[in-house]
Amino acid sequence: MTLEKINGGVIYVDGKPLTHMPKNGVLVPADAKYLRKARSSIGMCFQHFNLFPHMTALQNCMEGPVQVLGLSRQEARERAEELLSLVGMIDKNDQHPARLSGGQQQRVAIARALAMRPKVMLFDEVTSALDPEVIGEVTNVIKDLVPKHKLTMLMVTHQMGFARDISDRICFFYAGKIEEQNSPDELFTHPQSKRTQQFLSAVKAAD
Repeated sequence: MTLEKINGGVIYVDGKPLTHMPKNGVLVPADAKYLRKARSSIGMCFQHFNLFPHMTALQNCMEGPVQVLGLSRQEARERAEELLSLVGMIDKNDQHPARLSGGQQQRVAIARALAMRPKVMLFDEVTSALDPEVIGEVTNVIKDLVPKHKLTMLMVTHQMGFARDISDRICFFYAGKIEEQNSPDELFTHPQSKRTQQFLSAVKAAD
């Protein structure tokens, strides 16, 4: 999401450089204007929701499309209501975040990110701040996004069952690098790296 500068290399999204821009025939670190435009194709759901506390659920979902995409308030409202319905929160559209549970806030956050019509959605441990009984409602919403919005989703999670169910490809990270990557079935059934094997064994033991 370019919230932090990368140490090396270039990140591409949909075939275009995200972290760099072309200049005089070479790629150079992107300036602020380029980054703002590049970010418009990326949505993000944070671990701790980060909803605007002074806005209702509906207003949270309308703000980005109006201010960034230039939609009329009516267009933004229709889009926001459609997405709040998708995540099962239309009946709470007039509520401020402080009056919503953690699971409800996270569902509003997902709707807010989708309102920008991203090509890629980033999920940063979206269930780790939730009570166990509401994790299911959020994971079910995320699962529904795949057929309905055809999104590319990049998820950081420690929930192995969820990762196995929803993923096309899984990367296991260790010490800041990809230790192993494969299809869910292969990685969970036949892990090649000793570190991956140790991690999965520890998870099974904890279960």
